[in-house]
Amino acid sequence: MDHIRDFVKNIRTDYNLDTLDIKTVEPNPIAQFAIWMKMAVDANVNEPNAFNLATVGKDGKPSSRIVLLRNFDYDGFVFFTNYQSHKGHDLDLHKWAALNFFWPELHKQVRILGKAEKVDESDSEEYFNTRPRESQLGAWVSEQSRPLSGREELEQNLKNLTAQYEGKSIPRPAHWGGYRINPVEMEFWQGRPSRLHDRVKYELTADNNWKASLLYP
Repeated sequence: MDHIRDFVKNIRTDYNLDTLDIKTVEPNPIAQFAIWMKMAVDANVNEPNAFNLATVGKDGKPSSRIVLLRNFDYDGFVFFTNYQSHKGHDLDLHKWAALNFFWPELHKQVRILGKAEKVDESDSEEYFNTRPRESQLGAWVSEQSRPLSGREELEQNLKNLTAQYEGKSIPRPAHWGGYRINPVEMEFWQGRPSRLHDRVKYELTADNNWKASLLYP
């Protein structure tokens, strides 16, 4: 155990790839996010649309998991899931959610705070129809976050459902769809040497405008 602890505490990364200047960032954080997302895609970052989604349950305890961003625009950030999952129940009770994108290859991070709302059913329908057939079947088979007796049960359910829909289109389950996170705060973090990082935080004002400020590392 000691050698593992020593190994972890001695991990060091020299952050020196880029800078972040509050004088040159975009006035709207969504536009700034789009610039960074394109940089991540162009740099072939592994799963650049993956982010950590943190929610709060009815017991007040936080929970987090990695999900995939499927759309974003000036209205917010969209992902799709089983509405009956752990995160779905959390978001039904407490609309606030925190998102965290981390692109280690670029020494960049984006933190987002916002409120969740379900997207229109037509949007969920449209995206579901673009998914691979195996993923469409998976949306039916998985009772996400619920106890499973064994892998055999899951595989048998998939086998049964595959046979049921052989030669047929697969409809979207009513319990599956999208959430949009409407941001009220966004923070951009650029790693810098000596841990003196650049941090720019945007906050949505009462008159629905964005205000940017510089933070200590």
